[in-house]
Amino acid sequence: MEKDLTELQTLIEAHFESRKKEEEELINLTQRIENRRAERAEQHRIRTEHEKERQNKLAEEKARKEEEEAKRKADDDAKKKKVLTSFQYTGFMQRTDRRGGPKKQTEREKKKTILSERRKELKFENLTADKLIETANELWKWMRQLEAEKFELQYRYMCQKYEVRFHIHKSLGIASVTIRKCKLL
Repeated sequence: MEKDLTELQTLIEAHFESRKKEEEELINLTQRIENRRAERAEQHRIRTEHEKERQNKLAEEKARKEEEEAKRKADDDAKKKKVLTSFQYTGFMQRTDRRGGPKKQTEREKKKTILSERRKELKFENLTADKLIETANELWKWMRQLEAEKFELQYRYMCQKYEVRFHIHKSLGIASVTIRKCKLL
């Protein structure tokens, strides 16, 4: 019986020791869980702060771009207004210079007004493939039209050059010089 009693006591001691170890492991586990929760909360807080900073930067960037766009549009409008005011008015609104006659638009001003009318602002952002293809086709047609106009203007230039030479030679009485005749379309 003493043997059984000692065996029982050793079993009880072993049981209490294993239970004590299990409780220590449970305490360590709960501490690790709490530490992990705290780390996750800190990471989440940091992530939300970074996200807020990123959103603020994006908002600032968007506001800055909108401000630049508005400023650019205002500058463009001012330039357009300046160009429009420099147009030659007709009728009762005809502008006169200091001498009292109508003010003619210089070639440079004419060129600026024509270029300001012809220039198109291209925006490719947020366009689908179909829209891009359509835009490319429009640009191609426009380029063909400009090339045709260029050809016609070059032809007119050659004809006018011929006529000027012809009249110069005619007025000087130079008959020995032959000039190619410009064929009209």
